[in-house]
Amino acid sequence: MSVFVRKVLTKSGATAVQIVTKTGRQVTGIDHIGSAHTDTDLALLTDIARQRIRERERDAGQGEFDFGLAPSPASTALLARAYSRLLYDTLAGVYAQLGFASAVDDAVFRDLVIARIIEPASKLDTIRILDELGLTPPSNTGIHRSLNRAADENYRDQFSKACVEFRGTKQLTLVLYDVTTLFFQVEQEDDYRIPGLSKERRLEPQIVVGLLVDERGFPLQLHSFEGNKAETLTLVPVLDAFRAQHPDVAVSVACDAGMLSAANLLALEDAGYSFIVGSRIAKTPYDIAEFQNDGGILNDGQIFESQQWFGRGETRRQRRVVYQYREKRARLDLRNIEKQVEKARNVVAGTSAVKKGRFLKITDAKKSIDEALVESAKQRAGVKGYVTNLPILTASATTVIDAYHQLFNVEASFRMAKTDLRARPIFHRQREKIEAHLTVVFCAIAVSRHIQEVTGVSIKRFVKVLAPVKDAVIVVEGIEHTIPAAITDEVALLLKGLTVMGGGH
Repeated sequence: MSVFVRKVLTKSGATAVQIVTKTGRQVTGIDHIGSAHTDTDLALLTDIARQRIRERERDAGQGEFDFGLAPSPASTALLARAYSRLLYDTLAGVYAQLGFASAVDDAVFRDLVIARIIEPASKLDTIRILDELGLTPPSNTGIHRSLNRAADENYRDQFSKACVEFRGTKQLTLVLYDVTTLFFQVEQEDDYRIPGLSKERRLEPQIVVGLLVDERGFPLQLHSFEGNKAETLTLVPVLDAFRAQHPDVAVSVACDAGMLSAANLLALEDAGYSFIVGSRIAKTPYDIAEFQNDGGILNDGQIFESQQWFGRGETRRQRRVVYQYREKRARLDLRNIEKQVEKARNVVAGTSAVKKGRFLKITDAKKSIDEALVESAKQRAGVKGYVTNLPILTASATTVIDAYHQLFNVEASFRMAKTDLRARPIFHRQREKIEAHLTVVFCAIAVSRHIQEVTGVSIKRFVKVLAPVKDAVIVVEGIEHTIPAAITDEVALLLKGLTVMGGGH
C-alpha cells in the first residue's frame, strides 16, 4: 500500500490537493484536503496533507488507514481561512500616515475607504469585502450610521485640513482646479440632482463635482454643486472655502479655458486670488499675426506675450496673456481643420445633408467654403493662450505655461475617481448620503494618489499585486494558528517607499 499527495487542476482553475491511497495499482482511498487559488494556499494545503500522512503513519499500528471521504479528525490541521492582511494593513497605514485616523476617530469609515480602494462596490457589498479581509465587518446599519456621522459632523473638512497639513503649506504655491459631473439614473430630479451640461453628454439628472488638488494631483478639497451649476460659478466658492481653512496660505490657481469669463476673472481678482487660466483663441493674436505677416515662421516652443482687455465698461481690465506655439499641437489642429473642411466640401457638393459646419458659408441659399476662416484657423494652429494676473517678475512666461500644464494631474485624479474608485453614487438618493459617499471617495483618492506617487504604479496594479499575499489561519486540535504570508521580492520592492504606520487588525 502506498500513500502520496496529489494535486489536480479543477475546472474552475483552482488546484485540488488530495491524499491518495493505492493498493497495488488500485486507488482505495482519496482524502480531499482543499482547493488552492494562489501559490500560498497551495503550499499551505500541501503541508497540511503531508502532516496528515505523518500522523496516520504514527497511528498505523491501530489498524488499516482510513482515507475515505469522511470528515477529518479534530486532531488534524485544517485551513480555516486566508486573508489579505498585508494589503489591509498597508492601506490602513497610509490612511493613518495622511493624518486621517487622528483627524476623525471612526474605524467604520476608515474601513469603507479601504474597501472602496480594494473593490468599489455598494455599501451593502462592502460587508463581504471587509469579511474577506479577515475583519469583523460592521452591519449595514453600522455603515449607514457612519455615513450619517460623516455628513452631520462634516468629516470632509477634517480630512481636507489633514491633506493640506500632510503636504505642507510651505510647499503649497500652486493649486489646480477642475470639475466633472456624476449622473443619476432616476426618473425624478430634485433641487440637487438636476439635468445640466454633462461632461459625459448625458441627459439624466446630475451633480457637479469640483476638485482642488496640488500640482502633483494630491486632493486638497472636494465640493459638490447642483447639476445645473455653471462651471465658472464653482471656482470662487471652492477657493473661498480653502482660504477660510488656511488663511495664511497664498496660492495661485490654474484651471482650464472652461473657467475663462470676464466675470469670473473679475471675481477672482477682486477676491485677491492669483490665477492662470487657459484662453480660447477666436482669432490670431496680433503679435503672432504681425510676426507671420513679416515672413516669420513659428518654431516649436516659441513664446509671445501681450496685454489684452477683458470685460466692458467700468469692469474692463487689461491682463497679461502668454501664447506658445507647439508643433505637435499644430499637427493635431491642422488634421482637425482638414476634417472639418472636408465635411463642408461634401455639403457644398451635395453629397451630405446640409448642417451647421465650422467652415460652411451659406449666402442666399448658396453654399461655399469660408476660405478666409479656414486660413485664419490654419494661421493660429498650434497656438495656445494663457491668461494670468501674475506679474512677470513673479512668474515668467515659461513658469506660467508649465504651471498650467500640471492640470493633467487633476484630470488624472478625476479619472481615478470615476474608473478605479467608481465614484458615481448610484445607490444613494439623499444629498447627505451622497455627500458622505463623496467624502469616502475623497479619502480614497488621497490614499491612492499617495501610493501611486511613492510606488510609481497605479492603485489598481498595487492592489492586484498585494491581494494574493495572504496570511493563513489553520486550526490544530481546535486551536487557531496564524501563518504569515511569504513576502516576495516584487512586493517588498513595491512597499519599500511607503512608511506604513499601524494597521487596523
